[in-house]
Amino acid sequence: MSRVLVMAGALLLGARTASAQPLTMSQIVQSGAITGSTPGAVVWAPDSRTVAFVWDSTGGNGTRDVWLVSADGRTRRALSLAAEGAPAARGTTARGAAVRELAWRADSRALYLLRGELLLRATLASGTATRVTLDTMAVVAADARELALSPAGDRAAYVRNGDVWTVSLTTPASTPAQLTRVSVPSMATVPLGTYARLDREIGSGTWGTAAPSFAWAPDGRTLAVHVVDRRAVRTVPFPYYLGAETQLNMLRRSYPGDPNESRQVALVDVTSGTLTPLPFDESTAVQILNFAWSPQGVLMVDREADDATRRWVHVVRPGAAPQLVYSDRRESRIYTEHGSAWAQDGRSLLLTTDRDDRYRVFAVSLRDTTPVPLTPATSDVQGAALALPNGAVAWLSSAPSVSERHLWRMDRGQAPVQVTRRAGTHRVFIAPDGRAVASIVSDDVTPPHLVLVSGPRGTEQLITTAGGAALATARVAAPQYVRFAGAGDVPGADSLHAKLWLPEAATRGERVPVIFGPVYSNTVRNRWGGTYTLLQQLLVQRGYAVIQVDVRGSTGYGRAFREAFLFEWGGKDLDDLAATKRWLGAQPWADTARTGIFGSSYGGLITVYALFTRPGLFKAGVAGASATDPRFYGSDDVAITRRPQSHPEAFTRGALQYAGGLQDHLMLIHGLMDDVVPFKTTADLAEELMRQGKDFDLVIAPSATHGWTARPHHARYLLGKLVQHFDRYLGGSR
Repeated sequence: MSRVLVMAGALLLGARTASAQPLTMSQIVQSGAITGSTPGAVVWAPDSRTVAFVWDSTGGNGTRDVWLVSADGRTRRALSLAAEGAPAARGTTARGAAVRELAWRADSRALYLLRGELLLRATLASGTATRVTLDTMAVVAADARELALSPAGDRAAYVRNGDVWTVSLTTPASTPAQLTRVSVPSMATVPLGTYARLDREIGSGTWGTAAPSFAWAPDGRTLAVHVVDRRAVRTVPFPYYLGAETQLNMLRRSYPGDPNESRQVALVDVTSGTLTPLPFDESTAVQILNFAWSPQGVLMVDREADDATRRWVHVVRPGAAPQLVYSDRRESRIYTEHGSAWAQDGRSLLLTTDRDDRYRVFAVSLRDTTPVPLTPATSDVQGAALALPNGAVAWLSSAPSVSERHLWRMDRGQAPVQVTRRAGTHRVFIAPDGRAVASIVSDDVTPPHLVLVSGPRGTEQLITTAGGAALATARVAAPQYVRFAGAGDVPGADSLHAKLWLPEAATRGERVPVIFGPVYSNTVRNRWGGTYTLLQQLLVQRGYAVIQVDVRGSTGYGRAFREAFLFEWGGKDLDDLAATKRWLGAQPWADTARTGIFGSSYGGLITVYALFTRPGLFKAGVAGASATDPRFYGSDDVAITRRPQSHPEAFTRGALQYAGGLQDHLMLIHGLMDDVVPFKTTADLAEELMRQGKDFDLVIAPSATHGWTARPHHARYLLGKLVQHFDRYLGGSR
């Protein structure tokens, strides 16, 4: 049945009236029934009258349809992909496949859909999208991604298997053509893990940034592309045990101090396919943060050293050498949140950088390259600013609450104005004319959903429902946000921020055990956390209080607190956890003799170091994929360790030497196919604990990678072990 027209009210969120039920582990690991469908592929028409997105209105049990919503939110409809005129192309199996990407034609009268192996065109009869017809344009490839139309709208480009392909949009049933010849197959024989990537490709780096894989020049004659070459990176073996026989899967993975993968920006002639790299040096030690064309055809290239200490922004004019327009250096930097964009007129850049205490947006003119601050010095900007017409600028900010992210805008000569107001964390998509904003927003108890804001001070309209059918009956409790005295050794550490969930027993005046977790930096955020959000809720239902605290290294509290993390992982960050426990000791409901801690990756590291170096701080801990040996970090982790050649002392801080301090109850969880934190590091640690006669638990998953909760069968088993560990040693009760 065609669903071209849908009543507007059918999209609205219904009230939760059903009686709440306790969560189960099956609901946590198969979270779709609760989390529902997250809207995706959000893109505005160039005329700003319509926003398109992909969403499953059944809550995650059906097909992700393409939806069109008018800028005022009054007209909402779904495209029927089974409509007449859109038959599956010969030899394809994409008829029932989901739409992955969308792209509007420059005149806003056609929307292109990347669906399975088909590139479809939805032709809109008017700018108000009152009639839609669908055409099969071309057979592309099931792995096609990053669809982008040429400025003239006559061709589409996309990435497939590490190369750029193009296809005509003016010739019916045209055949795609391979434009570049860059790709080199991966040496990996088992396609698992972060580093199982092509040996050479046009695409993102292993640890991707905001940089696109490619970008059309305004004249449509040239593409800027991101070329990543890993062929000179060291090879590391990862045994895979689940085939007919054990395989030694080889991956290209560097360690701190090694040359990283090479990352270059190159220009591709669209007619000939000739590829010309831009003359930037240090390609194996410098990452590409971003590149983008101005309306006048000038290319901006934003680069940063892997160790985060240096940054350079160049502009490249046709036929000229790159011109440096901005650079800075600071030896104390760690992971950064830099961003960059062109101003609307193409005469200046908008750079998000940390020149002072906060991440702020600075305007950098191409004529006078002196940075001019645009945003307040009292809050942090997240990511790149957005240039709007008439010189207006918009940005995501930690104001007014450090636990949330909201959109702000500033018109020329005016004070900043907060645009989004729905509590939570926003990811925004602004209409080209700057008058309307679509935002995917979530909070602690509400999964991601789409809202629309019309006008700078407009009212937010709910466009999609939040969560699946089971959310109405799930017992999901909101946390409290609290502040208390910290260690006070650096600015920002005198007052710590945390969020806290209390079980029913605590509200009745009973003393309850407390679990810290998952521990990490930047955890005190009002947002939906998927599997871990539901795990926290299950622990609360089992009688535990659960707390998360923003330890040093978190953003939103100033430079000193953020950069105090350098060389101090598993060190002074434990002071922040100890300060949290002191605060808990003053709460009448907290049984601080029964405290636990869990986390993964860095969270696993801090769990292990807490139990090894501060016995008694926690009675029990669960460390997943714990990064306990800096010698085996990835080369991108030099932002927190630097390199052995320059800072050898940072690489003597592995956890093995502290294993003798274990007195409390530790469980180690690790996937054998984890290539980010190799299982070898946990194997070494387990052997040392055995040698010293320590009692601990080791739980493995043969095919799990660094994200060991990603597959439901792994998550059910491993999270089940985590809950059992705390029940055994902390004694939570329903």
